[in-house]
Amino acid sequence: MIWLIGNKGMLGQEVESILKLGNLEYCASDIDVDITVREPVDKFVAGHKPDWIVNCAAYTAVDQAETDEARARQINADGPENIGRAAAEVGARVIHISTDYVFDGQGSRPYEATDPVAPAGAYGRTKAEGERRLQRVCPNSFIVRTAWLYGVGGKNFVETMLRVMSERDEVRVVSDQRGSPTYAVDLATAIVEFVTRDSSDFGIYHYTNEGETTWHGFAEEIERQGLERGLLTAACDVVAITSADYPTPAARPHYSVLSKKAIRDALGIVIPDWHDGLSRYFDQRSNHAE
Repeated sequence: MIWLIGNKGMLGQEVESILKLGNLEYCASDIDVDITVREPVDKFVAGHKPDWIVNCAAYTAVDQAETDEARARQINADGPENIGRAAAEVGARVIHISTDYVFDGQGSRPYEATDPVAPAGAYGRTKAEGERRLQRVCPNSFIVRTAWLYGVGGKNFVETMLRVMSERDEVRVVSDQRGSPTYAVDLATAIVEFVTRDSSDFGIYHYTNEGETTWHGFAEEIERQGLERGLLTAACDVVAITSADYPTPAARPHYSVLSKKAIRDALGIVIPDWHDGLSRYFDQRSNHAE
């Protein structure tokens, strides 16, 4: 039995779809089970006795976390600890999703899962704390960090760009932040692989699509594929700007590229390139519209 937490979120929806396709036995929850409080978590685990717990729930409002760190900590740190304690009591294995924001983003080569964390903002601090607290109470856990995630089940950069490009002749996009756009279906597939392979290789892993680009480069590819598919009727001038030109309450990592060697070795998987992920996102988006 698999307990999927956060099944209404962008990633959780994709994980649930894959569990259904694989005819895997699971139960799911969203805000109906408050993971920030120990009692409802314990009660759910006692009632369903899961072998695996997949936690896709998170406080992801990066800018809002700067003034709402207490709430972010409840969801991103208290929650994983509560889940981990309940899992340890019944011998369940936990898969918990984390983020590139646990690093300071000042690196120049892909971050390894073993690199020391140094979060620069409230969101990253609470996620790093959640990782530590989960591992402390539940050694039988997998932490999967990701970055630049997008999918059909929620607001994302791709949809924002398509909307803005259809409304304006020019769009200004940051070009001094590097990362790897990650299609939610691909991440969800990797998460479920841990379960179907009955893995016990506990620890921290990284998963994004292969390759790297800037937000500006990502926007240009969105425009190219959007025009090719008829989602955009006219070209838009994609202007490169710096992070200083687009200030935000929370600092964004300048470098968010994550090394996937550990997860490739553990699961024996081939990770798709980000261009391919974007193409399949557009396919999925079209199928949803039909």
